[in-house]
Amino acid sequence: MTERHDIYNTVTAQIIAAIEAGAGAWKMAWHHSGTPVMRPTSAAGRRYSGINRLVLWATADARGYASGTWATYQQWKQHGGQVRKGESGTHVILWKKIDRADGDGGEVAADGEGQGRARFFARGFVVFNRDQVEGVDGQEIKEVEPVTTEIAEALRFLESVGIPVEYGLYDAHYRADLDRVYLPNRSAFDSDLDFIGTFAHEVCHGVGHSSRLARETLRDYHKDRAIRAREEILVELAASFLMADLGLAYTPRPDHAAYCASWLSLLKHDPKAIFTAAAGAQAAADWIHAHAGTATAPLALAA
Repeated sequence: MTERHDIYNTVTAQIIAAIEAGAGAWKMAWHHSGTPVMRPTSAAGRRYSGINRLVLWATADARGYASGTWATYQQWKQHGGQVRKGESGTHVILWKKIDRADGDGGEVAADGEGQGRARFFARGFVVFNRDQVEGVDGQEIKEVEPVTTEIAEALRFLESVGIPVEYGLYDAHYRADLDRVYLPNRSAFDSDLDFIGTFAHEVCHGVGHSSRLARETLRDYHKDRAIRAREEILVELAASFLMADLGLAYTPRPDHAAYCASWLSLLKHDPKAIFTAAAGAQAAADWIHAHAGTATAPLALAA
């Protein structure tokens, strides 16, 4: 087994286990409480993104870690720390850019599509959470700061991206032909977080429009159930990243329970699928952050 093949299978197995563990409550590996653990950083203060972010979430959730800081064994030693005996590390990915694919299928496109764009070589390494380490110099390493975003502020943020939204007696959905999000009024949701999380999900669909990221899984959404599953898992991850950035919990949606079997089948048959989805999700979240505040016309607020 090649190193790259082992990385894909190791990471995908972690995500499959997290999905299977939470399937009964519709809780996926990307659902979270919005705490700093869900915005993981290295000991040097660099933010983890894409697949690494998802893997570290799943590990922190499964093992009950309270810290959002991670580092390799040697990096902890450099900060005066010692990984406790018997602790197991978590595999994450270092991406190396390559000029072209070598034809063995071992690369994952940076943007999740892989057609004529830069490609990256995946190399794995092992990190440990701060909760697994003793003797760390607390003055040198700062934990991720909490983020507090008011619901009204999050609503303004999502509406400011520039994707039109219409509220009314609708099921939540995005129509690519009209480039418009349709949402029930706030009163149709059990909580503010359910409302904002659903809004974020539909906006992330909209980012895939041909005028934005031109995502193939959105374009071909209605052609095939497998394509639909790829788009939905990508958008679920993107909305999860976005909500974590805002310091808000991303809660399970019962209407997505129907996708559990499709997601598990997809990941079990294609170990690279979650890597591609996470790359596309990160691109969508990054796009939203870059374009928030650019809407030229005010949008109707939810009732």
